[in-house]
Amino acid sequence: MSEQRKLKFGALIHGVGGSISGWRHPDIQADASVSLEFYKEQAQKAEEGKFDLLFIADGLFINEKSIPHFLNRFEPLTILSALAAFTSRIGLVGTVSTSYSEPFTVARQFASLDHISQGRGGWNLVTTPLESTALNYNKTIEEHPDHAKRYRIASEYIQVTKGLWDSWEDDAFTRDKETGEFFDPSKMHQLKHKGEFFSVQGPLNIARSKQGRPVVFQAGSSEAGKNFAAKEADAIFTGQPTLEDAKIFYQDVKNRAIAFGRNPDEIVILPGIAPIIGATEEEAEHKYQELANLVSIDKALDYLGRYFDHHDFSQYELDAPFPDLGDIGKNSFRSTTDRIKQEAKEKQLTLRQVALKETTPRTSFIGTPEKVAHLIQQWFDEKGADGFIFSSSVPNALSDFVDYVIPILQKRGIYRTEYEAETLRGNLGLPFPENRYAKESINQ
Repeated sequence: MSEQRKLKFGALIHGVGGSISGWRHPDIQADASVSLEFYKEQAQKAEEGKFDLLFIADGLFINEKSIPHFLNRFEPLTILSALAAFTSRIGLVGTVSTSYSEPFTVARQFASLDHISQGRGGWNLVTTPLESTALNYNKTIEEHPDHAKRYRIASEYIQVTKGLWDSWEDDAFTRDKETGEFFDPSKMHQLKHKGEFFSVQGPLNIARSKQGRPVVFQAGSSEAGKNFAAKEADAIFTGQPTLEDAKIFYQDVKNRAIAFGRNPDEIVILPGIAPIIGATEEEAEHKYQELANLVSIDKALDYLGRYFDHHDFSQYELDAPFPDLGDIGKNSFRSTTDRIKQEAKEKQLTLRQVALKETTPRTSFIGTPEKVAHLIQQWFDEKGADGFIFSSSVPNALSDFVDYVIPILQKRGIYRTEYEAETLRGNLGLPFPENRYAKESINQ
């Protein structure tokens, strides 16, 4: 009899939050995005709740209309390395772009995080949709790779990075003081990669970690993104608005994984949710309205513009139908912009309605702890998710979730009461990746 599935949870620590005006709430710490103490408290609360991982998102371009959190926030690997010292079991996952970084550097950084944390590191691989990012990396906007090219780069990039992580077989460093042998030369391997985008010799100057190599996350929901994730990722951070959408996405990606010769149980699908919890339905609704009422229509238009490469929506009539944008946004957040345009057309929404809806989305995970726990179990049982990435949309959201929802899920037997392993890979139920060179020698 197979072991019962258990929910997996990640906590997105997002400083003052992902909203345009949430920082104005009197109970939100206005400098949370650059407060080590805030991140430490959130990390330790998530670990108290036996979460699998912490998740630090990132972006590389800002302007005066950006979300406040984006304007002034920690670089992911820096803050995760600090949090490794304040935690002991929870995974540490950070975002780094394959379009604006080098494989050798990234492989080394995440391998270092993995060693510092004793096998709890993870990489959220993104391809960077915003065209203006090019301006911060000695390029023109025209040099920003298009959607298809970004994924070709990412496909080669992940092969190089995984190859570098295998530079040393697990028992390569003998450190024999008697013989003077620090390492076994036969177990050090050069990658010697030459491809379309990268030429990397190797070896990497750090060994494999306790969990073999960092866990790879991916967050794309376009066709290219889903294919890439199904082939290469260990876990997927996705955003599905309804259970039906989530079930379709879940089965689609699992089927793609099978087509690539993978075990579908070895790819963990984690939709993002932002629960709002109250002792009563009325209290939860009040918390939502408090945040929604902080947003002006001008700020909402700025927020919406970010998805469309900072397009200026103030030029349109607010209460006219959502404008026909043509190809604007096709090279940015493609899955998100396609969804926005489709919903606006199908529901005949005005620009005002779309802007406010996107800026203050109304989560279905709102209500009492029992209601939220029921919805989580329903999504889990009906194969819409293997777990969830939790983000805080209102003050004290993580504490409310850990204190009031987690115990219900534990009582129902679908969530752990203790960590199963010491590594992120172990807690996610993922297999230990065998070193490719050691595997080759065994098979010879």
